[in-house]
Amino acid sequence: MLSRRQLTRSALACAALLAATAPLHAQTAIDKALSSEKFTLVAPFPPGGPIDTLARVLAEGLAKKYGQVGVVDNAPGAAGNIGMDKVRRAKPDGHTMLVIPAGNLTINPTLMPKFPFSIEKDFTAVTMLATTPNVLVANPATGLKTLPDLIKTAKAKPDSLSYGSPGIGSGLHLAGELFKSQANVDILHVAYKGTAPALNDVLGGTIPLMFSNLPAVLPHLQSGKLVALGVTDAKRSPSVPDIPTFTEQGVPGVEIPSWYSLLAPAGMSAELAEQLARDAQDILAQPDVAERLKTQGLVRWDLRTTAFTRHIQDETARWAKVIAARGIKME
Repeated sequence: MLSRRQLTRSALACAALLAATAPLHAQTAIDKALSSEKFTLVAPFPPGGPIDTLARVLAEGLAKKYGQVGVVDNAPGAAGNIGMDKVRRAKPDGHTMLVIPAGNLTINPTLMPKFPFSIEKDFTAVTMLATTPNVLVANPATGLKTLPDLIKTAKAKPDSLSYGSPGIGSGLHLAGELFKSQANVDILHVAYKGTAPALNDVLGGTIPLMFSNLPAVLPHLQSGKLVALGVTDAKRSPSVPDIPTFTEQGVPGVEIPSWYSLLAPAGMSAELAEQLARDAQDILAQPDVAERLKTQGLVRWDLRTTAFTRHIQDETARWAKVIAARGIKME
């Protein structure tokens, strides 16, 4: 017969074994569930650009890991709301997810009078994906080379300068308004319907300036067709380390990077959300993927589930104050 001490040791060994294997069983169950059907990554904007790139990277990575087809569903329209609605109505089983930019989560809920979603109630925040600085660019014909050059010109000749953005209430419009407030200058905002037409007018000299995310203007900076006056981030971008930040040039408080994230339908279990966050970050951390993103000015940002949810809440509150203070309204 076993002694009491031997029985105790045996019981403790069994308990330790069960504790060690329980996460493995849970992980295997999730893996099995995720391997049951194809993955759809909804990108609520047209093909091309950071959203499309990130969606395709994730679709390829998930397909490879789970042995299922990964597809990208470009569903543009209604400022991204059509694609968002597709995901809201999907099952929270991890097979339909949304790749979305910051503005749809942190600006539109305040700016749109009839915003049709509750970000917290209709979606599960899975993980941040990547970030890129916004950059203020100028047509070389302006002669502007630095932020102090711009501020000096704007103060000497009020209302003589204008800047373009993808539209009223976009993150890039708000970046411009925050810059004007922090630098105490008055520059006319010209709203466009998207980045492309604004960029074309800056390249053509119709307007002198534009706030843009880095991927959209990077080729033109490299070719010399545009001049970068500063990046709106806390530190310089590894993709363009020679471009100084606004803070370095004497204008603090304009730290507004663009970021992109992964959401799922509401009702997803915490365990599944954590697994998908881990999968996404593992995919983005692969050296070839990281290099692919870097060439487009994107850097992986690892902020998951609960911490990501808090970030959305904090940034929404920040933009609500800016929108109210500057009297910004949708036309």
